[in-house]
Amino acid sequence: MTTIGFIGAGNIGQAVARLALDQGYDVVLSNSRGPETLADVVAGLGPKAVADTSQGAAERGDLVVVTVPFKAYKDVPAEPLAGKVVIDTNNYYPARDGQVPELDDKTKTSAGMLQEHLPESHVVKAFNHIMSAHLLEHRQPAGTPGRRALAIASDHAEAKATVGRLIDELGFDVVDVGPLAESWRIEPGTPGYGPRLTAEELREALAAAQR
Repeated sequence: MTTIGFIGAGNIGQAVARLALDQGYDVVLSNSRGPETLADVVAGLGPKAVADTSQGAAERGDLVVVTVPFKAYKDVPAEPLAGKVVIDTNNYYPARDGQVPELDDKTKTSAGMLQEHLPESHVVKAFNHIMSAHLLEHRQPAGTPGRRALAIASDHAEAKATVGRLIDELGFDVVDVGPLAESWRIEPGTPGYGPRLTAEELREALAAAQR
């Protein structure tokens, strides 16, 4: 894996892109407004960052990060993501996204709905419970005492392992939440959403979460 594509180039996307660039990856960023609107962003990130369309980022990424508002998840191109690992950073915010009955009645999760939209992809929920600034401020080498942990969830074991290795490389310990059906344990309003926690503390927060 050498290239990470980004569908969405907001604060979280740019922060993860910076982490990836610092580890030697190439990144391809995209947004809904067109690559020309990202000229300043990629210039600030350096020569290993480029802008493209969402389709182009999906095609060029060995792994692709979907970091758009949840309400736009159906705009994510499915065909070029077939067979690929897709990181989902989304959260459902009704005030922004509108009411979604399946999420309001808790029969589905936002990550599970993205997986339904991308049936041939391997969706992994990650990076959704940390502020963008903290991605850069809190990263530490593996083995550092008190290292911050991030949660991941997926229905695909190999994809989860791939993303886990990436997160460790980018500077964080990893805690496995389980399948996407359990990803609600690290959604807005849960104990693990937001605070800086070690792996042990994050496991306790996940266990304490109530739906």
